[in-house]
Amino acid sequence: MQNFEYCNKTKIIFGKGTEERVGSETAQYAKRVLLHHSGGSAVRSGLIGRIQDSLKKARVEWVELTGVLPNPRLSLVRKGIEIVKNEKLEMILAVGGGSAIDSSKAIAAGAVNDCDVWDFFDRKKTADKALPVGTVLTIPAAGSESSISSVITNEEGPWKRGMNFQCLRPAFSIMNPELTYTLPPYQTACGITDMLAHIMERYFTKEPNVELTDELCEGAMRTIIRNARKVFSGGENNYDARAEIMWAGAIAHNGLLDTGRIGDWASHALDHELSALFDIAHGAGLAIMFPAWIRYNIKENTPRLARFAAKVWGVDGAFYDYEQAALEGVIRMENFFKSIGMPIRFADANIDPARIPEMAERAVHFGPVGNYRKLDEKDAVAVYNLAAK
Repeated sequence: MQNFEYCNKTKIIFGKGTEERVGSETAQYAKRVLLHHSGGSAVRSGLIGRIQDSLKKARVEWVELTGVLPNPRLSLVRKGIEIVKNEKLEMILAVGGGSAIDSSKAIAAGAVNDCDVWDFFDRKKTADKALPVGTVLTIPAAGSESSISSVITNEEGPWKRGMNFQCLRPAFSIMNPELTYTLPPYQTACGITDMLAHIMERYFTKEPNVELTDELCEGAMRTIIRNARKVFSGGENNYDARAEIMWAGAIAHNGLLDTGRIGDWASHALDHELSALFDIAHGAGLAIMFPAWIRYNIKENTPRLARFAAKVWGVDGAFYDYEQAALEGVIRMENFFKSIGMPIRFADANIDPARIPEMAERAVHFGPVGNYRKLDEKDAVAVYNLAAK
């Protein structure tokens, strides 16, 4: 097990009706905030109105910035930074899923650092300060509500890149599973796939003697899969299933499952090129890339892949060969993704395989990706080819 430090400052406020507390929580940090959201379903459902009423009661003023899109855009981040500076705002309040939260984090960092915000994503600068961020989560998926991460798309590339700094961890996150009842099935499925991928990136490690976090990863993945099946078999308004999924999404990416181990993250790097060039949902891209990544690595520490098949997908002792068991696990994972409406091949998402060489070159822009097995440009081409078959 590796040495580690673990500190998560985010206050989690979880349960029914908790969005009513947003004003009192925000008032502990600021009196003037940027209210940042998509302007879509959160408005139509009345959620933004309730949040504004709560802010009024707490005597918190706000300036609104809408227009957040999936794969949030750098141009909107820069607009937000300008508003925050001009209006002398003290905090960013995100309402939505990972896109709204990631955009808010980027604004929070860009508003108080003396450089262009893209420098953080382009690995030219590091951030050790940011305005406080609060969140009201409506889409459990990215885990951004209690993580150090922000992922933004620069339209000029297009490039999709992330930054990870401790100062980006939100001050508080309000999580009411009831707010997820009306999510379209596709969004729910993308979120489920995203959180599973966050755990898998950590689970596939070569670090020995990480028994506790192995068990935590496996248990979290089984919980997500079990409750996803409940939701997709007529349990759209099943509070308990939605609550398990929402909390699992936060645990998947809040750093706890990283402790003592070195994760991989190659599949995320490969998917970023799908998202940047074809603008597909992050979860959908991961549903395509992760099975392909496992197939490519089937002979790399096969016992670990076989354990994943057994502990997470229920592959039993009938498979006495590690490689055979691992492959059966991939098949069961793909069948699960298909059952919730996720793509598993390029053709399912209208991704042009002719662009594989371009995607591979872009994926290793900063050098080989992954830690479980280092992937260079040739390896990236091979994984993309498996995803295209």
